Formats: sequence, structure tokens, C-alpha cells
Amino acid sequence: MIPVEIGMHSPRVVHFNETNNEEGLRNLIDLVEELRDKTVIRVPAYQQRVSRYYNNNVNPRPLKEGDLVLRNAEIVDPAGTRGKLAPNWEGPYKVKRVLRPGTFKLETLGSREIPRAWNAEHLRKYYQ
Repeated sequence: MIPVEIGMHSPRVVHFNETNNEEGLRNLIDLVEELRDKTVIRVPAYQQRVSRYYNNNVNPRPLKEGDLVLRNAEIVDPAGTRGKLAPNWEGPYKVKRVLRPGTFKLETLGSREIPRAWNAEHLRKYYQ
């Protein structure tokens, strides 16, 4: 009961009956298994809808060996010492090899390999 209901009785307080309340709680306890079963059915359907929505909005980045790409400059400088007028993308770099879909090894145009692998999320195709 909230303090306002002490001074002004709400319909919830006026029509409260302890026996009906206990009976209603017992009925809810009996229905718990049924509610769980409904939830077990709904969760995969919900996950499937979310997955479908996400996959519709994902833009595939089809990069292959030999493509020229730009890489995100913020990832290269995690300390943030670049300044706000620095370019957001640097490169171009050449895709040396595809490690797995979405992960690439890069090299400079002078054939010097970049030390770590790069995710397609941080790369952008370079058009000449």
C-alpha cells in the first residue's frame, strides 16, 4: 500500500478481500508452468525476428585479395592524440590475404605488411 492510499482509499483498497487475494495467488502459482512454456515458445521467435531485422540492415563488404582499402584512423591511434582536424581514414592499403570472411591482412602499396589483422568493420573500399 502506498502512503496516498491511507488517506484516500483507492478502488484497489476498497475492494480488497484477503481470501480472494490468496485464491488468486494460488491460481497464479498453478499457471506458472504454463507461462514458462509460452515463454519458451516466444523466445526463439523473438530471437529470429531480431536476427532478421539485424541481417537486413547489415551492409556486406565484399573485399578480396588485391583490393585497395582505407583503414579507420581512430583504431590506429587509441590514445586519441590525433586531434579533431586529422583525417578519419588513412591509406590506401592493399588487401594481402583474407584470413576468414571479414578479417584481412593488409600491406602498404610498397609491399610492407601491416602487423595485425583488420576487421571489415574498420575498412572502407578505396576507389581510384
